[in-house]
Amino acid sequence: QVQLVESGGGSVQAGGSLRLSCAASGYTDGTMGWFRQAPGKEREGVAAIYTDGSGTYYLDSAKGRFIISKDNAKGTFDLRMNSLKPEDTAMYFCAYTQPRLLIEYMLDNGRYKYWGQGTQVTVSS
Repeated sequence: QVQLVESGGGSVQAGGSLRLSCAASGYTDGTMGWFRQAPGKEREGVAAIYTDGSGTYYLDSAKGRFIISKDNAKGTFDLRMNSLKPEDTAMYFCAYTQPRLLIEYMLDNGRYKYWGQGTQVTVSS
């Protein structure tokens, strides 16, 4: 059974950094993604990675600021977020699906089967 548990959210000022972690278990080869949803807005994909740690893909607004990675020692999929902006404020979710997605679908939330409960990120100006 796939289980995903997010942690690391919090409140920061604009320009600050946060590191989100997704503790994942029960998964096989596939795709892991980080998504976010702000109040009144649709859920959007932020970054994704293949479960072997390869094949990363980012939302344009996240490129150069966010880094998705796999920590084999901890068994987590992490999202390092730098230079945070107020518009990054949202509930952040990790999600998993199997098999691997084509790169053009990696941020398509409709293709993910398993979701965590989310962790809140608030960025103040």
